[in-house]
Amino acid sequence: LYRKSLSTKESSDYEAKRRIRDALSQGKSLPTELRASYDKLKTDIDHEDSKHEANTSHVDDEYGDAGWSDPRVCVTTSRSPSSRLKQFSKEVKLLIPNSTRVNRGNQRVDELVEDCKTSDFTDLVVVQETRGEPDGLIVCHLPLGPTAYFTLNGAVLRHDLDGGAAPMS
Repeated sequence: LYRKSLSTKESSDYEAKRRIRDALSQGKSLPTELRASYDKLKTDIDHEDSKHEANTSHVDDEYGDAGWSDPRVCVTTSRSPSSRLKQFSKEVKLLIPNSTRVNRGNQRVDELVEDCKTSDFTDLVVVQETRGEPDGLIVCHLPLGPTAYFTLNGAVLRHDLDGGAAPMS
């Protein structure tokens, strides 16, 4: 929603830059309503590349930089986790590439999200439990979402398998 609210301002800036580009390319004088903001808009025009030259919507930029850097995922648990939930969060960490398991301690969710943002995590995964059984998974894309909740049923840990499981690394 925040990005959508910014889209109207960005579209008006784009239109002003387009009008300045047209006036400069045709050798005409600048429109009077744009003369006050010409210096700022001119520096913006000079610094634009082909990717940022066109007008974009809030929908386009969710995965706009995909492939430039690998996502960093923070895996944590609900407060005061059982030993079984701690083990399950370790296994989730092994399943997700480039993830880090963080002990939540006594942090509130908003503090946890702010810490993840400052540590340049791109996603936050919170594993939840009921009576010692892992039963929920919250996946949040940072900094502005979206957030998804998944219910888990009958989670089986590697150590619970007969004959043991192959090591994950």
